[in-house]
Amino acid sequence: MQRLLVSVRGKKEALEAAEGGAHIADVEYPASALGTPYPLNIQAVRRAVPPSVAVSTNIGEEQLKRSTACQAAVGVAVAGADIVKAGLAKLTRREATYLARSIVRSIKAFAGPRGVILAFFADPELAQSYVDPLADAIDISNASGANGVLVDTFDKTLGKGLLDYVSVRDLARFVKDCHHAGLEAWLAGSIELDQLSALWKTSADVICVRQAACEPGNQAGRFGRVTARRVRKLAATVP
Repeated sequence: MQRLLVSVRGKKEALEAAEGGAHIADVEYPASALGTPYPLNIQAVRRAVPPSVAVSTNIGEEQLKRSTACQAAVGVAVAGADIVKAGLAKLTRREATYLARSIVRSIKAFAGPRGVILAFFADPELAQSYVDPLADAIDISNASGANGVLVDTFDKTLGKGLLDYVSVRDLARFVKDCHHAGLEAWLAGSIELDQLSALWKTSADVICVRQAACEPGNQAGRFGRVTARRVRKLAATVP
């Protein structure tokens, strides 16, 4: 089953996302690619949305220390996240593999079964200098015991989205390779309503949105307000 993820700032937006048909409510603070929320916010969302809606969150796009990354991963899982996303930006392949393995082991040891999705970034300066998400991320995820790979964009201030960096054809090949390896394939990066039809055809397991689910207004963009009306339009595209 393909699923729509909507990033939410708190309980009110999570309820709007659930009403609109989102399958996953992703708790984040949208100031960066993977903005970290407070644990109490994660708990409030998990308590608010029905059990049929999974709750995900993240520990940020960059991990400065292995020990604090593991602490954060355990903390957000215990706070109520069913799925934990771990950004591994600006790490070499070897560093990312080692850290990812530590994160997965920590979550399983202290929080029990949880989905762990490793996030890598398609921005050219990151993909070329560190880990190429389409070429290297699958091997890293397999080596660490993670459940899947998220391809996202790192710099949200440029006005560019995932399809500015990666073609639909290459994404379809990436999804196929993920599935062959027994991994889920997640896609994110300023994805708009009119792009969803083509992206669902890649067979991606989860497509993640924030801005597309927000009403335009005084706080437009990623800091807009998620509404059921907007989410309903996005959910209607899910095959």
